[in-house]
Amino acid sequence: MEKVYYRYNPWWENDYHTLSLINRPSVLPALWESRNYKGISIVTGLRRIGKTSIMKLLIKKLLEEGIIPQNIFFISLDEYTLKDKSIAEILDDYRGIMKLSVDERIFVFFDEVTYKPDFDIELKNLYDSQNIKVFASASNSLLLQDKKAFLTGRSKLFAINPLTFSEYLLFKNTEIKKKDQHLVESYFEDYLKTGGIPEYVLTGDFEYIKNLVDDIIYKDIAAVHGIRDLSLLKDFFLLLMERAGKQLSINKMASILSTSVDTASRYVEFFSRTFLIQTIQRHGKTNERILSPKKIYAADTGIRNHFTGYRDKGSLFENYVFNRIKHLNPQYIYQDQTEIDFLTDTGILAEARYHNDPLLPKQQKLFDAFTARAKFIIRNEDDIEEMLKDTF
Repeated sequence: MEKVYYRYNPWWENDYHTLSLINRPSVLPALWESRNYKGISIVTGLRRIGKTSIMKLLIKKLLEEGIIPQNIFFISLDEYTLKDKSIAEILDDYRGIMKLSVDERIFVFFDEVTYKPDFDIELKNLYDSQNIKVFASASNSLLLQDKKAFLTGRSKLFAINPLTFSEYLLFKNTEIKKKDQHLVESYFEDYLKTGGIPEYVLTGDFEYIKNLVDDIIYKDIAAVHGIRDLSLLKDFFLLLMERAGKQLSINKMASILSTSVDTASRYVEFFSRTFLIQTIQRHGKTNERILSPKKIYAADTGIRNHFTGYRDKGSLFENYVFNRIKHLNPQYIYQDQTEIDFLTDTGILAEARYHNDPLLPKQQKLFDAFTARAKFIIRNEDDIEEMLKDTF
């Protein structure tokens, strides 16, 4: 087994070439700060969104800060050769190879931690008994939720989103100078079309997106929940992509696909828990929030475009804005058959309007009359940044 561990940890032999990674400034600073937090830092998000790369960026920073390479351990828990080993046994192997006592401070990175059935209990035991800082990644929030009791008070979640526009430019090795600001719009539309899945941005391989979604449908949903009607599951996903940015009627979806409302409701939950979609509630009293349809957004505009075609830039832009501000727990406003896109938990009212697309008269009236701490018409990336500054 020793050679397996060495393969995952090339820095033990002063081989750092695998850590030649592109920065992720939208997520790395908060995770870096958590290295001093005793609890377990859990990195969540869509499959192939860059969780592994982000953990290796953290390893690179630790090495640069002077942490002894042998005190840093990375392992992917979906490694087949480790299928019969518990997390504790893997960690004992590592400490034995490096001759580290349990009192010595180590930094441990467990990739795809939910592959181990009792990961929650094992992580709790590590937290309680060893001088250790644990980073772990997971691609299925349903499994995390089911197991969270043992980790309550011992863990902190960090959601990894698709690349922002500025990160997209980093991955494209593109710098737009001030004299070339007229190019921003063209690059941004390329971004809306491509989306922010890191490997897809780098390669442009259309099959990559298809395979990504197939993996989630087959491995993370169908296999986990024992779903046999794969055709219905895939049709359901296509319909979700068509409805992205709109209010979602479970009854209507069930009717279109000739299935039960209960099945449709469960499928929405499954796709949400694997991060392919996210839903938001209507703002209002409790009964309005519960009884009103939710709005749905795709995890990534590139995924949506792959299955629906590239169209409706305004809707794609709204989807992008949502992905940038979803950590603010937005709800949508709906009054007198008029909708405003977002009201955040920080009291900011926001309407996404790409370029100079104006608000309809009834929308403008509602936007002006609604009481909020701050209001933004978001037309471009700069407006998003200005709004996010207002949240601090």
